[in-house]
Amino acid sequence: MPGFLEYPFIFIIGGLGYGALELIFRGYTHWSMLLIGGVCFCAIYRISELPIGKNWEKWLLGSAAITAIEFVGGLIVNIWLGWNVWSYSQRFLNLLGQVCPLFTLIWFLLCIPAMALCEALRSFVNKARPFPREQRDG
Repeated sequence: MPGFLEYPFIFIIGGLGYGALELIFRGYTHWSMLLIGGVCFCAIYRISELPIGKNWEKWLLGSAAITAIEFVGGLIVNIWLGWNVWSYSQRFLNLLGQVCPLFTLIWFLLCIPAMALCEALRSFVNKARPFPREQRDG
């Protein structure tokens, strides 16, 4: 797979994966969640390759990134555009109804299998490249 297709591929996997999770757990989704899910998975993919020694640190960074992306996405789709796709306004310590500690914890737990999936996808992407990353970078 050529390098310029790597992140669009990851974006699509993340968007469809998150949409599927919403369908399973909420019974419905909104197309904007596919976009936010794709952006979140791209962030997790990038974080998964950082030279951080402990996995829990990557999971914590991933959950913080997802929470930040969800907050910005919520400001856009829920507050600015008024689509009311989700609301955490009834949750403890929510921030403008867009994020809350409970879902930050859920994102942390979701990062555990997501980071493992990222490693598998990175292996697939690297095998599909015409030239290994080491040859291109060096």
